[in-house]
Amino acid sequence: MSFRATVESMSKIMDDMGITELDLERQFLFGVYRKHIHLSKQQAVAVASAAPTGEGQSNLGPKKNTPQINGHALTSPMVGVVYLAPEPGAETFVSVGKTVKAGDTVALVEAMKTFNPIKSDKDGVVKEILVQDGAAVEFEQPLIVIE
Repeated sequence: MSFRATVESMSKIMDDMGITELDLERQFLFGVYRKHIHLSKQQAVAVASAAPTGEGQSNLGPKKNTPQINGHALTSPMVGVVYLAPEPGAETFVSVGKTVKAGDTVALVEAMKTFNPIKSDKDGVVKEILVQDGAAVEFEQPLIVIE
């Protein structure tokens, strides 16, 4: 199957599954080809329905047992498994009461065998950790509250 056919096939699958973005990379003898696929018709729907309704919340649909969050909530940018330490048995990235600066790694989310660092987007003090180490998390699920 040609690379173009692969991309077209993946685009169809993405559309069927409601996935809006995908990064592809393929190495050739002459270099690396990188392609970012963005399905704009799906994205337009997602953007229209994801208008913020308040800090740390969105109107993407009903949420089960959404706790009242007082402070700035760092949310998961993807579906995956959250890890609060860099490896099993290691000290956690943050704990309640710890001061963090913007850019500090506060957790990892594993998605598709890739560990994605979750970085603080503001300076502050960790008020609450809303997830357990090794728990499955959803897109935009609050992970940590910072004051």
